[in-house]
Amino acid sequence: MAESVVLDPVDLHLLRLLQNDARATYRDLAAQVGVAPSTCLDRVTRLRRSGVILGHRLELDPAKLGRGLEALLSVQVRPHRRELVGPFVERIRALSESRTVFHLTGPDDYLVHVAVADMADLQRLVLDEFTSRREVARVETRLIFQQWECGPLLPPSPSAQSG
Repeated sequence: MAESVVLDPVDLHLLRLLQNDARATYRDLAAQVGVAPSTCLDRVTRLRRSGVILGHRLELDPAKLGRGLEALLSVQVRPHRRELVGPFVERIRALSESRTVFHLTGPDDYLVHVAVADMADLQRLVLDEFTSRREVARVETRLIFQQWECGPLLPPSPSAQSG
């Protein structure tokens, strides 16, 4: 497990602002946080180097790209051995329909978020890319009606840790 990084209130404020707008300029960030632009740049650079900031992403609308149907696929792999798991994960990650792959505990081994064109495309994906694999014992499909992003990810507050 990765070690936590100590963040002060200025770091937390910067992270909150960057999560809401990763394209904000250092000058704008500095003005909102109350530090000099050079200090802001130094802090963001330190947050990147320490691994707190992992990168920046461009978010696309799957429906506008012809992938208006999204689903979660719960996948059980048997036997659940490293020599099968590694190639399975790499194959699923390489699929253009795959958005996110989670390795889980419990009865299902993986949860795969996919975006496809329509129900026929989802059926093709499940049958051709998942259930046709020898190591896949079971796939359960759940359609996503709607999703919401949540607030910025920040460390737990001290009061939440003690409770």
